[in-house]
Amino acid sequence: MAHLELDHIVQRYGSHTVVDGVSFHVETGSIACLLGPSGCGKTTLLRCIAGFEPIAAGEIRVEGTAVSRANFRVAPERRRIGMVFQDYALFPHLTVSANIAFGLSALAGKQRQARVDELLATVGLHGLGHKYSHELSGGQQQRVALARALAPRPQLILLDEPFSNLDVDLRERLSLEVRSILKSEGSTAVLVTHDQHEAFAMADEIGVMAEGKVQQWDTPYNLYHRPANRFIADFVGQGVFLPGLVIDNHRVEVELGRLESSIPLECLQGCADCGKGCRVEVLLRPDDVIHDDRSELQAEVLHSAFRGAEFLYTLRLASGAEVLSLVPSHHNHAIGERIGIRLDVDHVVAFRTATSTAQPMLQSILFQR
Repeated sequence: MAHLELDHIVQRYGSHTVVDGVSFHVETGSIACLLGPSGCGKTTLLRCIAGFEPIAAGEIRVEGTAVSRANFRVAPERRRIGMVFQDYALFPHLTVSANIAFGLSALAGKQRQARVDELLATVGLHGLGHKYSHELSGGQQQRVALARALAPRPQLILLDEPFSNLDVDLRERLSLEVRSILKSEGSTAVLVTHDQHEAFAMADEIGVMAEGKVQQWDTPYNLYHRPANRFIADFVGQGVFLPGLVIDNHRVEVELGRLESSIPLECLQGCADCGKGCRVEVLLRPDDVIHDDRSELQAEVLHSAFRGAEFLYTLRLASGAEVLSLVPSHHNHAIGERIGIRLDVDHVVAFRTATSTAQPMLQSILFQR
């Protein structure tokens, strides 16, 4: 049985619908993420799960028990849900230990202290229980907030943009540490973020939201390699679109060569007129474009971004189109230099253009290869 279930949730502010028919479920011990741009409804949905907001339609269930539906809402404090807020919300007048113990009043003194000590060790703050929040770094404060949420062993942990106040390096490192802590505690969790790196580092499954709807609920791998629509293809990861022509059900031609797809091309699904010569846009990720000195295909280096182990090159093709390529950093090429490239595409992602029939000039360029 799913630990958390959302069944066609709708939430409105007056006449404005913020969450529009969202459904998903999270299995026990799994970490899920709601990912999307500002204003997409993800934080409002998290507040509905927590019980801070009513819902207009649908039902929210925790371990099979309804906690929210229209005109019914179990109070937040009765849901056994732990919450980690964006600003940590620590009590400044309490020590670290006292913050963690805040929700453990039902336990006897020795049991309470044992749980606090256990969590201090789990979150890597052993020996800091006597400190106050202003004496800690941002990353340490985040660990205290997580320990406080975990202390009463809630049914569910909710994390609202928990790393947004931290610098990039600390954010990436702490997201991996928090995942490890949640897994070691066997916690079920839902994270809200606009940062795909956090989502990929922490979550088992991710729901990408836009305009109040979940556009795709899937694994990080599938979101990157098999986006359900153009919005997700643009929002998740980096990449560019090249014009292409459909050869048949599993092949498409682009300027850099012919690609074979292991899944039917999107343009062939639900469109009786699609077929050979149909125009599509093909997504190429930076890892799809390989630097190869032996290749006859050449591209001009327009821009390079050094990333330590690799360069992210922006390359201009013969047609003037641009693509991205990740290249090991020992290949240091100058702006304006021409380099050999080839394609290595495992998953062809293609979307129909507004006009399905190829322009004659484009058709000529691609089919005369």
